[in-house]
Amino acid sequence: MKMKDLYADERPREKMIDKGVGSLSHAELLAILLRTGTGKMNAVEVGHELLKSAEGKLNGIAAMSLEALCRIEGIGPGKATAITAAFELGRRTASEHIIPEKVPISSPRAVFRTMMPLLRGLDHEECWVLFLNRANYILGKEKMSSGGFSATIVDTKAILHRAIEKKAAGIILIHNHPSGNARPGQADIRQTDILRKALATCEIQMIDHVIIAEDNYYSFADEKLMSEKF
Repeated sequence: MKMKDLYADERPREKMIDKGVGSLSHAELLAILLRTGTGKMNAVEVGHELLKSAEGKLNGIAAMSLEALCRIEGIGPGKATAITAAFELGRRTASEHIIPEKVPISSPRAVFRTMMPLLRGLDHEECWVLFLNRANYILGKEKMSSGGFSATIVDTKAILHRAIEKKAAGIILIHNHPSGNARPGQADIRQTDILRKALATCEIQMIDHVIIAEDNYYSFADEKLMSEKF
């Protein structure tokens, strides 16, 4: 059935205008991004197919690459980029409001709440750094590298350079594990030690290294793998 053949209150755009965005289902919201369907399916039905391919989870769609999205019937490069952009805007919006700027980072849980919206659902690893002053207030957060499914680069020189530029008293390293297992590998432990020692030469403390894997995290400080805890 084509969108024009649906009753007005069943069409996503008209329904949103009449009843508000909260009244729309996941598939209807996706249909607004998709705009059009195919000869066999309307945009809402394509939205349902997209959800089905991600086991009904929006996080699953957020983690899909452009190539994977384009394998869904009715989705080409233009629609795939619109969907990817929408989820990235969602991540960025969420990250702006997790912890107020004037609240210090006081625990690994606070790090997790701050960074989870940026890292959850990614299909690749990213390395981020929180730069802190002596009171653990955030001076800034930056993505330092982006890698593959199972590894990313920890650029010790680049992190040290940015920490000095920002006059940071300490840093927290964060990266994600798309596999869902937050435990560090030997490479994670080795790179953490190298970075900690490099920062110490400039009297900058490496406060923690937090690995985020979907809804859980691993803190080097909690596991006593850092010289000092929070």
